[in-house]
Formats: sequence, C-alpha cells, structure tokens
Amino acid sequence: MKLRFDRALDSWGNTVDRPVRAWIVAIVWLLVIGWLAFFWNLGSTGLVDETEPLFAEAARQMTVTGDYITPYFNEETRFDKPPLVYWLMAIAYSTIGVNEWAVRLPSALSAFALVCLGFYTLLFCGAGTSDSYTRSTPRNAVAHPRSFFCAGLGAALIALNPETIAWARIGVSDMLLTGCMCSALLCFFLGYAQPLKPQVQVRWYLAFYVLVGLAILAKGPVGIVLPGIIVGLFLLYVGKLREVLREMRILWGILLILAIAIPWYILVIGANGWNYINSFFGYHNIERFTGVVNNHSAPWYFYFLVVLLGFAPWSIYLPVAIAQTQFWQRSYWRSAHRSTHLGLFALIWFGAIFGFFTIAVTKLPSYVLPLMPAAAILVALLWSDRLNRREDRRQRTSRFLLWSHWLNVVFLLSLSAGLFALPHLIGSDPAIPNLRESIQQSNLPILAGLIWLVAAIAGIFLIIRRCWQGLLAVNLLGFILFLVFVVTPAYLWMDQARQQPLRELSAIARQFEPNEELIMIGFKKPSVVFYTQRPVTYVREIEKAVAYIQELQSNTPQPFAVMLLSYPQRLQQLQPQLPQYQNLGEAGAYQLVRVVKSSES
Repeated sequence: MKLRFDRALDSWGNTVDRPVRAWIVAIVWLLVIGWLAFFWNLGSTGLVDETEPLFAEAARQMTVTGDYITPYFNEETRFDKPPLVYWLMAIAYSTIGVNEWAVRLPSALSAFALVCLGFYTLLFCGAGTSDSYTRSTPRNAVAHPRSFFCAGLGAALIALNPETIAWARIGVSDMLLTGCMCSALLCFFLGYAQPLKPQVQVRWYLAFYVLVGLAILAKGPVGIVLPGIIVGLFLLYVGKLREVLREMRILWGILLILAIAIPWYILVIGANGWNYINSFFGYHNIERFTGVVNNHSAPWYFYFLVVLLGFAPWSIYLPVAIAQTQFWQRSYWRSAHRSTHLGLFALIWFGAIFGFFTIAVTKLPSYVLPLMPAAAILVALLWSDRLNRREDRRQRTSRFLLWSHWLNVVFLLSLSAGLFALPHLIGSDPAIPNLRESIQQSNLPILAGLIWLVAAIAGIFLIIRRCWQGLLAVNLLGFILFLVFVVTPAYLWMDQARQQPLRELSAIARQFEPNEELIMIGFKKPSVVFYTQRPVTYVREIEKAVAYIQELQSNTPQPFAVMLLSYPQRLQQLQPQLPQYQNLGEAGAYQLVRVVKSSES
C-alpha cells in the first residue's frame, strides 16, 4: 500500500479555513521537537570534562566575586571567550540555583529560539518558487496548504541533527554564538524579503544588528565577520548591494552594534591591559585561524566528514539540495522576487562558513555548527519542492534526488554496520575501566544497529513504491528512536561511568576546610573545581607531586593537611613517602586521599 500524507498535510496547512488549528498544531510541533532535542534530561547528567566546567565555574566565580568584567577559573583569568554566556549562566544560577540545568539553559534556549525563528522564516518565505509565488508577498504564501509542512520540516531538521543536539545540551558558548548569529541572518532575510514594507524591514534589520552585537559578546569578532561575509556575498551575487545597504541604514546599524559590544571590551582591556589583548585577540582568534592551537589540527577534508555525520541522516540530500538552487543561473535570481531567494541565501550562508573554517588551520567540529541551520533550510526546501511536484524546472534534479534516495539507504546500512561493530572498534579510556566490555554488555550498539537496519530496509521498500513522503518519515522516525532509545541512555551511562565518580569524590573533599589544598595528579578534570568549589592544583608527574607536597610541608605552619586525587596505582607509589596517608574514598577509576602532618609528628 502506497503511503500518502497529502490529506494530513492539507488538513494541517489549510490556513484559509482553519488558521487557528494550523497554528496550534505548529506550536505543539515546535514544543515537542524542542523538548525532545534540547530540554529532555538536560540537567540529568553532570558537567562534562574538559570544556564545560570551565564555563560553569567562571560564571559561578562572577556570582561569588561580583566581578562581571574579568572571567576567572581556578584563581586565574580566563580570556578564551567574551562574557555573554557567563552572564546568562549567572542569571540562571540566581534563578534556579547553581546546577547543571542552569549551566546548559542558555545553550538550550538559544537552540530553541533559532528553531522557532527558522520555522517562521520558512513559513513566510519558503513556500515555493513558482511564478505565482514570485508575485505574492511573504504573508500571502501562508495560505498555501504546504507552507506549514515546509516550515515544520525545516524546524525539525534544524533541531534533530547530531551536531545541534550535542552543542545545545552543553554549557559552552558555541550554541549561543550559533543562536545569535544564525538568528541575525534569518532576521536580515526577513527584512530583505519585504521591500515594499519599509516599517517591517526596519524592525527586522534592527533585530539583525542587535543579534550581531550579542554574537560578538558571545564569541568575539567572528560574530560580525561571518554575518558580514555572508550578507555581502549574497547581495553582490543578486546585484542589490547598494540598494539593500541603504535600506538597512548601515551606518546606524554599525553604531548600534558597537554600542552593544564595545563597552565590555573597553572595560576588560582597561582592567587587564595587554594580557587580555594578546590572549583573546592574538591567541584565541588570530592564531586559531593562522596556526594550530591546542593540537587541534585536521586534514582539509575534515569538515566534509563533520557535515556528513553531524547532519546525518539528512546530509546525503545536501548535494541535490544545493543543485536545486541552480545558483549558476544568476540572471534568474536577479529577476526573481526577493522572497524566493531563501534557498540561494542559505546556500551562500552554508558555503561561506564551510569555506571560512576549511581555510582556518585550527579545526574543531563545533566551528561549523552555524552552517547546520542553512543545511536544514536547503534540505527542507528540496523536500517541499519535491512534494509539491514542481517538475517543470527540476527534471534533472529529480533524477539526482532518486540517486540520493538510494545513497540514503546505503548510508543507513553503513551506519548500522558501524554501530554493530562499535564494541570491536572502540579504544580504551583510563577513566572507564573495561570500556569495551561495558559497551558490549549494554546492548546499545545492537539496538542502534537494528534501528538503522530496519530504517534502511523500510527505505528500500518505499523507494521501490516511490513513496517519498514515507521515506522522509522513516528517516525522521529512525532518528527520533535513535535519540530516545540509544543516545540518551548512552549519555546517561557515560556520565555514570566517567563523571559521577568525580562528583562523588568532590562531595567528600568539600566536607573539609576550604584552606586544605586539593592536588590532582596525572590529569586535569576541571569539573572538580566546580563541584568542590575550591581551587585545584594540577601536577602531571608523581615525582613533581612528591616534591611539591614536601615543599608545602616545609612552608606551611603545623598542622598540615592536603588532599590528593588521582588513579589508585599512582597514589600507591606516593604512600611510602608521605606521613599519615588516609584513604578518603574510591569511585570509578579514581581515588581521593588525605595527607596529614600534625604538630606532634
């Protein structure tokens, strides 16, 4: 039996007869995918070493010291990132307490706001590219029954991909930057698409400038450089640079951006001088682009793999979605109504970010997070166009799309095979003894492999029956099942195995006087600083740890006490050389001991 969603789509999208019903369904849809992707079990796991606790503790230090200008971690300045994420975490701390929910809430809210704005943009500007549509205004496009389908699909693709979910659920600045910068780009396009409504344009352009200013406060100059490149390339391509810059009142916009972003930079430079300039602008911006920082190097094709896996399973459709824009037909795009330019704008957005970070020498998966919404828009427009059966200008694209369907099945089969073999491919982790055996006993790789194997088999059947709507549903349902029954349990299991032992030992250490020094030997786990709420001294080698403790003993008035956190085998090497060696507890791969020297000894 051939599956058809036409009646359901028409019932949902019939905004002429039942607009209230359509909006209610749309709001429920956004809430469901937002809750599932970003908020479900958000605070159920502890902070993840290494990066997340750095942000969490820096924000907590602001609330303790009252210094909201200079970030600190472990009694040292932390100039890696601007303060917006710390400020938002501090607000969350004061509202819901110092906990994991408060740490991650800014990221989750940023992602959800972006999904909602993406839905709105696709609803008003993504209905289609037919001649009748080019003569309509964006608001008239909502009358099309499938406008809500296109917008709902786009919102789902923005939210339900591995890259976005991973960074929306962790308390770092990457999702906040993505939320601000990508929302700014969507606001720009919403203003650009309505040239006959200057009052509406002004509001959207104003939102664009405000969000760019916030993006600079979220992660620095990249917050204005990337939107500037994207908007500039787009306007040059469609031949509207001067026209639109006049509409945008660009000089006033620049002044507004500076008014939002510059005051904090002036204050932090005034407080820290060249130390801040050299660290933030020199090391964390210029050197990251021109050289390898913290050993984060990768081959030139690195981001091809990141997009393939980070936007899975939808990434298979990106080539044909890009081809569908027919970007080479510049004369067509120059003559088309502005409101139909969303696909072209998303393509330039995607390509600019991909190219920018491919050129950069330092490479991290999170750097291309801001291109995921653009990829989602491109694929949503592709599917919407296909389901609307606009074959007049898309015959070659339709043939490529058929090949993409088969590649989708091959990708799902490969993913299934890789997950079945995962226990044999994974390496070792000193923080999780017997990692391979534990993963095998969890049966999660088998369940994951079965989910994608069934999805692939269903996909083959649906392609043979040419039921494209069903194929789309299979991918979406497979991803949701994978997220609910594999990714979430795996994340909870990893937390219990890797991070919970550190929290348990941190709780023990917190029971002792704050002036007792805590020394971590052989590794760095910043989460201990957050959970103990005390400074931690890192020492890499056993010999240096012994020398450091002996120096403390000689320079500290009696009685003397210090706590040591390390692997048990390393602490056993220290025991014969230290007085009154007390075992405070063991958890997972770690052990906490206390070295005491009383005044009588």
